[in-house]
Amino acid sequence: GLSFSLMIRINFLEPYYNVIYTDCYNFLITNHGIIMIFFFLMPILIGGFGNYLIPLLSGLSDLNLPRLNALSAWLLMPSVVFLIVSMCLGAGIGWTFYPPLSSSLFASSKGVDFLMFSLHLAGVSSIFSSINFICTLYSVFSTNLVART
Repeated sequence: GLSFSLMIRINFLEPYYNVIYTDCYNFLITNHGIIMIFFFLMPILIGGFGNYLIPLLSGLSDLNLPRLNALSAWLLMPSVVFLIVSMCLGAGIGWTFYPPLSSSLFASSKGVDFLMFSLHLAGVSSIFSSINFICTLYSVFSTNLVART
């Protein structure tokens, strides 16, 4: 994501002097947005801060389901690999994934399939992290609740 951002900034050094071709520039913008949102912001904000703050604020040493936590972290690796494969296959569908650009007339169907599978794996990783957070918080708060009659 950062290298794509630097290449985009290099293109803006001189007006009317394009270092990067238009198609390559659109490719950089699309993949920079996908990488920064789905593979940097969401895992860092949800997974990273959640793994740090939830045990800290609840007085635990670790989350309740450490293997599920590790699985959610390890699922990001193949997801990034599938994203890179989709870039090599040419999934230039825009970061909004609107159907005219993502149809078989405008984009490689294999590239789009790899990109969608990559985003689904990243989503499953976020779901596993969320399940872990919910189970941890439920166990913390359920032990502190007292039934009053």
